[in-house]
Amino acid sequence: MPCPEQSLSLPGYLQENETSQEFKDLIVSLPTEKGWMAKHLHQYQGFWHTTRQLQGVLACQKHFQAQDGDIFLVTTPKSGSTWLKAVMFALVNRVSFPDTKQHPLLTNNPHALMPFLEMEYIGKETLDFTNFTFPRLFSTHLPLLSLPRSVEDSDCKLVYLCRNPKDIFVSLWHFTNKLRPIDWVPSSLEETFDKFCRGVSLYGPFWDHVLGYWKESLERPRRVFFLKYEEMKNEPRIQLRRLSEFLGCPFSLEEENSGVLDEILELCSFENLSNLEVNNIGRLHSGEEHQAFFRRGEVGDSMNYLTAEMVEKIDMITEQKLHCHGLKF
Repeated sequence: MPCPEQSLSLPGYLQENETSQEFKDLIVSLPTEKGWMAKHLHQYQGFWHTTRQLQGVLACQKHFQAQDGDIFLVTTPKSGSTWLKAVMFALVNRVSFPDTKQHPLLTNNPHALMPFLEMEYIGKETLDFTNFTFPRLFSTHLPLLSLPRSVEDSDCKLVYLCRNPKDIFVSLWHFTNKLRPIDWVPSSLEETFDKFCRGVSLYGPFWDHVLGYWKESLERPRRVFFLKYEEMKNEPRIQLRRLSEFLGCPFSLEEENSGVLDEILELCSFENLSNLEVNNIGRLHSGEEHQAFFRRGEVGDSMNYLTAEMVEKIDMITEQKLHCHGLKF
């Protein structure tokens, strides 16, 4: 099987950029395991990153300057990031774009409108965010303890979206296999399941990632809004209303009565987003095809793939790690 550094024909997300000696020395010092898709995963500050992503994490931590009023969507991969990016962009910018038939989401992929912060910093030290309107919208997969210091020191709001770990695992397995070059053998369900349970997955361990933000949401509820994917699917109007209040842009009675909530939810529905031409063609600048971010968007799809033993194992880990803190799925 070809290695990322051996083939320039590989997409950007599988290539490893030229790095400084300082970075190379750091990599050598970190625990390293075989990745699901990229060649390596490295454990940094307790969480796992590809070599390429870690470059962005370090640059972001060093150089990003948060501003009061910034809004961050935080997730682990495959928690529903693309969907909630669309929802949050439409919600926060609804005054600027009241006509959902002439909306930026119809011609822009959600990841272009609300970029992943650490991904933007890969290979860069300075970034110009002056074209961002206020409030600035960013997304990140970074665990709480790895956020740039400026985020902690400023008056930002964090929206944390989590999802049942069984569904996350299956979605991540599909996603990483979809992004593997066609001449690479797909990763097996069993091999990746073992890695996921050991915490060796992108930005994993999943349970530690979730727990950090869950505790923060309990201690600082005005700063961190904790939302479950399943809640958003089951009661979207209620959760959208709660989200609007947290972000300081609540819906007026007139907006409620005129159907603004429903218009946003329809615009940002999985069915609508997944059928838009912009989300079926084109790629992110790092090479991922837009369509790779849309699969099924359902709750409970993992039951079609996991054995009873797998379900029992993940449920046991979840109970051990999260239930004592009052968090259940």
